[in-house]
Amino acid sequence: MKVYLDNSATTPMDPEVFEAMKPYFLENYGNPSSIHSHGRQARSTIEKCRKKISDLLNTSPAEIFFTSGGTEADNTAICSSIESLGINTAITSKLEHHAVLHTLEYLAKERKVELKYVDVDQDGRVDMEHLASLLQKNPSFVSLMHANNEIGNLNDIQAIGDLVKANDGYFHSDTVQALGKYEHDLSALKADFIVGAAHKIYGPKGCGFLYINHETKIEPFIHGGAQERNMRGGTENVAGIVGLAKAMEISYRDMDKNRQHISSLKERMLIGLKKKISGATFNGLSGSMDESLYSVINVGLPATDENDMLLFNLDIRGISASGGSACASGSNIGSHVLTALGVDPERGAIRFSFSKYTKPEEVDYAVDALAELMN
Repeated sequence: MKVYLDNSATTPMDPEVFEAMKPYFLENYGNPSSIHSHGRQARSTIEKCRKKISDLLNTSPAEIFFTSGGTEADNTAICSSIESLGINTAITSKLEHHAVLHTLEYLAKERKVELKYVDVDQDGRVDMEHLASLLQKNPSFVSLMHANNEIGNLNDIQAIGDLVKANDGYFHSDTVQALGKYEHDLSALKADFIVGAAHKIYGPKGCGFLYINHETKIEPFIHGGAQERNMRGGTENVAGIVGLAKAMEISYRDMDKNRQHISSLKERMLIGLKKKISGATFNGLSGSMDESLYSVINVGLPATDENDMLLFNLDIRGISASGGSACASGSNIGSHVLTALGVDPERGAIRFSFSKYTKPEEVDYAVDALAELMN
């Protein structure tokens, strides 16, 4: 049996998305910057997609900018803000995705910003009192994600946004993992920037977007042509944008159905792991059905000599999972998230993440395979 349980890394493409994209590879292939009919058709398609996404997020099309994915969007928000807004203090947590952490660490190393880390408890909850104390020093750029890609923890970005704005700061949230699983009402959320990536919601790789609040003015990160209203040079990925918009549409259309199905899979695996593996724990809040993503489990396993081979041995059995963030796959460096939580490095850690296509029998197979390896 082949079982794919690494959907936080990337999801399979929805056939509806693929069908929507096909004409823009083979028929409607014009450059959207060209003024002839082929180009005008491509431009019209992009603007329709922008309108569709903005409607789903309850914001203006003028605030949606297409990018090559989440990493570029994060870099644009962070680097352009530090450069354009006269900010000298940035605040984040040590649990953020490397697209955020490494970018801020680089800027701090170059002495472009002073970087501060908000405290988190042993389960990864943000210390809001500490955040408030950091914000009172001077206006800051705050970057805290909605849903953690490794342990699934959900931050209350509504409360964080309110706190940041009450202290005249700027708020950026990497919403890549939460997009399409939860609704984001940008008319109510006090965020300057949020981020999305198509391949996390059954769309294509290589396309994403950055929301920039109209009241926040920054300079481009990528220079070149006048694309994306002079905010992002480079010919737009028309087929990718079509796929992103279609994937967003389907995710919102089927959100309740998908949540119900995927939540049942998570609950099934939690019960199975507790029953069949003595000493199994759940890192961060991933064992909670309420405080973490309903699509992610990060299981902690008793220390054994075989832990370094767990992913390999699961792969031999046809099971694809992750030892942490997908961006760290293949490296010998342990998960920075689990390290920040103080998790014993001798314990094994496997992240399982589910999709709307995952079946109950696949979950059972993975639980039995892991139990066999641990016993």
